[in-house]
Amino acid sequence: MKREDDQELWDLLGRADAPALSPFFARNVVRQIRQEPDWRENMRRWFSPRRLIPAAAVALALVATTLSFRVPHASDENVPDTVAQLDPKDYEVVADLDDLIASEEDGLWDDDTPTL
Repeated sequence: MKREDDQELWDLLGRADAPALSPFFARNVVRQIRQEPDWRENMRRWFSPRRLIPAAAVALALVATTLSFRVPHASDENVPDTVAQLDPKDYEVVADLDDLIASEEDGLWDDDTPTL
């Protein structure tokens, strides 16, 4: 900005007094910086029981709420009748049959497959 642009502003700035700083300004600034807590004290304050106990209570309430609203897995209502009638000792046979059916579906022994 040139002096010719706004003469009144420059006149007002020329009459203003220069700010006067205390001779102890630098000492006061350094003292204030030294009095600020370091990171250890900040962490100690953050993890104080006054803050930690309510935060733990909120976290516990969120976990309990999440577990209570959990969607149940397959129940007895969704199980087909053939599986519901199986004895517990027959589960191994059924698992072996499932493996056998899966291996048959691979098509390894089909006649249509070319041989090397």
